[in-house]
Amino acid sequence: MAELDADLDRIIPSSVLPPFWAKLVVGFVSLVCFARSYDGDFVFDDSEAIINNKDLRAETPLGDLWHHDFWGSRLSSNTSHKSYRPLTVLTFRINYYLSGGFHPMSFHVINILLHGGISVLMVDVFSVLLGGLQYTSRGRRLNLAPRSSLLAALLFATHPVHTECVAGVVGRADLLGALFFLLSFLGYCKAFRESNKEGTHSTFWVLLSILLGAVAMLCKEQGITVLGLNAVFDILVIGKLNVLEMVQKVLHKDKSLENIGMLRNGGLLFRMTLLASGGAGVLYMRWKIMGTGPPAFTEVDNPASFADSMLVRAINYNYYYSLNAWLLLCPWWLCFDWSMGCVPLIKSAGDWRVTAPAALWLCLIGLICQALCSEDNHKRRILTLGLGFLIIPFLPASNLFFRVGFVVAERVLYLPSAGFCMLLTFGFGALSKHTKKKKLIAGVVLGILFINILRCMIRSGEWRNEEELFRSALSVCPLNAKVHYNVGKNLADKGHQTAAVRYYRQAVRLNPKYVHAMNNLGNILKERNELQEAEELLSLAVQIQPDFAAAWMNLGIVQNSLKRFEAAEQSYRTAIKHRRKYPDCYYNLGRLYADLNRHVDALNAWRNATVLKPEHSLAWNNMIILLDNTGNLAQAEAVGREALELIPNDHSLMFSLANVLGKSQKYKESEALFLKAIKAHPNAASYHGNLAVLYHRWGHLSLAKKHYEISLQLDPTASGTKENYGLLRRKLEQMQKKDV
Repeated sequence: MAELDADLDRIIPSSVLPPFWAKLVVGFVSLVCFARSYDGDFVFDDSEAIINNKDLRAETPLGDLWHHDFWGSRLSSNTSHKSYRPLTVLTFRINYYLSGGFHPMSFHVINILLHGGISVLMVDVFSVLLGGLQYTSRGRRLNLAPRSSLLAALLFATHPVHTECVAGVVGRADLLGALFFLLSFLGYCKAFRESNKEGTHSTFWVLLSILLGAVAMLCKEQGITVLGLNAVFDILVIGKLNVLEMVQKVLHKDKSLENIGMLRNGGLLFRMTLLASGGAGVLYMRWKIMGTGPPAFTEVDNPASFADSMLVRAINYNYYYSLNAWLLLCPWWLCFDWSMGCVPLIKSAGDWRVTAPAALWLCLIGLICQALCSEDNHKRRILTLGLGFLIIPFLPASNLFFRVGFVVAERVLYLPSAGFCMLLTFGFGALSKHTKKKKLIAGVVLGILFINILRCMIRSGEWRNEEELFRSALSVCPLNAKVHYNVGKNLADKGHQTAAVRYYRQAVRLNPKYVHAMNNLGNILKERNELQEAEELLSLAVQIQPDFAAAWMNLGIVQNSLKRFEAAEQSYRTAIKHRRKYPDCYYNLGRLYADLNRHVDALNAWRNATVLKPEHSLAWNNMIILLDNTGNLAQAEAVGREALELIPNDHSLMFSLANVLGKSQKYKESEALFLKAIKAHPNAASYHGNLAVLYHRWGHLSLAKKHYEISLQLDPTASGTKENYGLLRRKLEQMQKKDV
């Protein structure tokens, strides 16, 4: 049994040490932590990655997944985020197909089960990292650290920083990446299963490990870092390389350098060559697929990376690292988004926050010194592997090799947290070894696990819907403009416009260049008829971002309402210039032309809208009504029939076409459409009123009377219906007098 396990003998009971029970406990606890999120909604980024992602739908060819990014955009596009995760998107597509649509429960359940499976795998991974790699004569791997591997796996399974990955459906990318990351590592360990003499290996398992690393990368970019962890593990555990001793021999020009000879004889250089060439090949293919180079992020996404001073960039990057370390150490202040002013830049050495990276590096240097200089080989190995698992998977998010699109992201800590849990377990073992108060340490461990489970359950509840998620961030990141924007958007979607305006204004105050907040605020002000301020906001938005097509269109709508028709037309044209396939803008342009009695231009604009979006009901309706009003009944009928073929269940189209058919004296067909529309929308007063007019013309006076009365019950203020009903009653009275 490993030395660390002996130190934990009073903390972990022997009854849970058998592999089956240990994994059962870990799996059960991991499911309990995040079970509350199983019936949650699609929240935050889920909308773009799942609901609005056409790659999930059956009509999109499967082959397109290999040419699109995570969000469904073409990788060759300059606007693409270059996040290439086709295997994750494929699982979303399978989820969508099996659940029969966008039912979030099935998506959430898969995420929870994935975390449970990963936590169970962690028992095996930690047993190798903490206890070493040793096989029986039959090729069965021995678990030399059952207590420490179980404790580390429990700490991993219950860590609250994982909530974003598990409770947010988009986090499946991190879960799948972690799953294949661990499988790649365990596969690499199997390369030494059948070794009869020290140093031999199975090339098949090494190559399979590289393949699994590539699969991990196709789920999430950081998955490829498993090859680095495999290399570190091989050097330290298989090669038994003492880094400090080797450096000392090089510095003293020791010609013996036995370790180097051992490396050559043991095949380590060959395995390192395979890992390096495999990793380089996969990264090259990844770069080629990206097409146009790295993605273009903005200053609000990662302000430190845009700082002019290299010193300012370095200080802030290190401060970000310390924030990530704090989230691992004390995961109480969690936020769905850490950008847009949430973490202000450190611009001077006098800022007290510089003490955080100093403290971080002090701890890291201490751990590195212990990992290199300790005379205890077991301690050196655990500390080095723990630091490797902590740092290597984090490197793609470190800003060291390329700019990333975030300040802090809890999701990228999913894999590095395993290294943290490993170091924490080692720390508990060291404490237990040097103190007699074993029960106190056991109580601390149980307390941490209980608090973590409780925090996971609370945080999972906050991720169940957007309102709770966004509001939970207000206390953590009150300076984050995006938090206020999202709270405002959620309120606006629920119809609470006054409250939404307050949050949108705060978002603009915190970030005066936040064009999306300006656009949404301008929209609400437009609906409240506060047109002057709406125009000022939208004009500022397009001045800040001249290619913001949605803001140009909304500005056109406001200018149209202000009777500034030429300016409105120019705004619509500019929006279409920046977004050629913009059906809503063509629709609004058509409305402008209709107001100006430019009927041909209006019809052309609405036709463009329906070509780009065949289900654009409003554009079809306006075409039918305009043709009807201008006396082009035959053309109106043709357009109506074409529209209903495309949108057969749209009651407003049925109503418009029924009106046209009634005027064309096609009473029977008109009646059928009116009745079908009324069945779909029985409380529409105009539907009953116009059907009554049809019966009135047709001579079915009793039916006309019935529907006039229903229409007036639904809308007693309808003057046209009142007038027609009065005419019908007089006619019926006259008929009764004649009969008498």
